[in-house]
Amino acid sequence: MGPGRSLEAPYALQASVPAGSYHVIYDAIITAAVDVTFELIHRRGSEDTTLATWSQHFEPRAAGFEAQEFEIDQPAPAIDFASGDLFIYRYSGASSTLEMAYIPVGFPESEGGRQTNITLPR
Repeated sequence: MGPGRSLEAPYALQASVPAGSYHVIYDAIITAAVDVTFELIHRRGSEDTTLATWSQHFEPRAAGFEAQEFEIDQPAPAIDFASGDLFIYRYSGASSTLEMAYIPVGFPESEGGRQTNITLPR
């Protein structure tokens, strides 16, 4: 993820979600120093409600392109489900001139690390 860009991963919600802690695994390959902002969003139609947001600075490993492990628990309010609601995981990069400074793990078996994963509160 490079400067000023963001990517989203949508998930069609199936039911309401209680308030609580979202457990987020976001292992990545870091190719250059980069600041990344992460957001958990509830989207209803064209309206987005931010549930949680955090920022983190990443530094590349001294050698190689193995994934680095990152995980966090983020508190968030409840989601009152309505048909068509989406849960969005969005991240955006800043402070790097490289377009691919932050690369989420997509293939754990070849990149090391764990695939991006979010566990919702129960």
